[in-house]
Amino acid sequence: MLVELPAPVRQIIARLEHAGYEAYCVGGCVRDCLLGQTPGDWDLTTSATPAQTAAVFADCPLVTAGIKHGTVGVVLDKTMYEITTYRVDGDYADNRHPEAVRFTPSLTLDLARRDFTVNAMAWNEKTGLVDPFGGQTDLERGVLRTVGDPDERFAEDGLRIMRALRFSSTLGFPLEPETAAAVHRGRTLLQNISAERLASELVKLLCGKDVFRVLMACPDVLSVFIPEIAPTVGFAQYGPKHAYDVWEHTCHTVEGVPPDKILRLTMLLHDLGKVPTHTLDEVGASKFTGHAAVGAQMAKTILTRLRFDKKTVERVTFLVAHHDFMPPKTKTDLKKALKTLTPDDVRTLLVIKKSDRGALAEPYRDISAASAQCLAWLGEIERDGDCCTTAQLALKGDALLRAGAAPASVSTLLDKALDAVIEGRVPNEPKALLTYLETNE
Repeated sequence: MLVELPAPVRQIIARLEHAGYEAYCVGGCVRDCLLGQTPGDWDLTTSATPAQTAAVFADCPLVTAGIKHGTVGVVLDKTMYEITTYRVDGDYADNRHPEAVRFTPSLTLDLARRDFTVNAMAWNEKTGLVDPFGGQTDLERGVLRTVGDPDERFAEDGLRIMRALRFSSTLGFPLEPETAAAVHRGRTLLQNISAERLASELVKLLCGKDVFRVLMACPDVLSVFIPEIAPTVGFAQYGPKHAYDVWEHTCHTVEGVPPDKILRLTMLLHDLGKVPTHTLDEVGASKFTGHAAVGAQMAKTILTRLRFDKKTVERVTFLVAHHDFMPPKTKTDLKKALKTLTPDDVRTLLVIKKSDRGALAEPYRDISAASAQCLAWLGEIERDGDCCTTAQLALKGDALLRAGAAPASVSTLLDKALDAVIEGRVPNEPKALLTYLETNE
């Protein structure tokens, strides 16, 4: 059996068939099963109209928000399953949504409106696989191809261009040549797509297993909605430590971090500040003074434009701003870094730095020993509860005020006391710290 149906899905199909209708699971769930993967959800399609579907499941909780487009949600075992009537889409005047849909008794016509052959397959236990457009063969070949003419498919719905890149990355399938050419020809259709949908597809693309190949092939596509990428493509980096231009370096660093939304967005955006800050030193090597700060502001602008949530914007912006963090050379230096960074920040920045350095020329790549030592020190600091922040100081601001310190000087005095504790020049005790500050004005 190619597709193992969960019990609720079998029940839905059986009930529709018992009522005299056709019913199949369809799309991504069939694709995933054929790939030996567990589907994240199960979509179903049927010859029953929405009203007929609702009647068959009148004893179940129903969700009818999508009924205009033929979809009825049926809740079984606290899970909603979407059941959509076979349909043919009308014209796509906005390059995104059909103006109308027409129901059809033909499963083949329904599958013909779908985006890619690997998503245009249906299955039930009675009929087996229904695959009129060669999706199973394309899965076996490892290629992503549109159903029918690719220019027409993308003109209908411009988001399919990003879906093509996303599936190419997540499945590890190159685009079939005509599909690839249509992606580049139709890239400006992305101007009509909402920021939220672009952001969602971008994250899925970035977290795919074949992200490097896709990013290298399609910076022109991404530049439609992230124009800041375009200047990095082919922008040379001079000097012995550089192995790639800015964009290829970026692509390697994205691949080099775990497939996590925050990490991969950070690496995609981390070096955008290089182009506007580029200069050459006295021997002709590239310098990018201040590029992390400039890049952080660019990242904030981009992520806000794409309507990412505030938490994501702030975290990625912070990591871009600090991506040049290097493993401290001493435990004392690490403690000083922890004045403003959290232990989680340090661990994350070490992951980022490993990837960033891994995309330099060979002699400059390996910082594993320094990172391992940093992590060992960090573990000791956390275990021993070493004082690294003013919040951990035994001396508080109100004690300084009672001792006669001017309010405006409290922050400076506490920082001075913290440095003394970190450097081992004074114990973290209130009287010792007050005495130190009084004698070292």
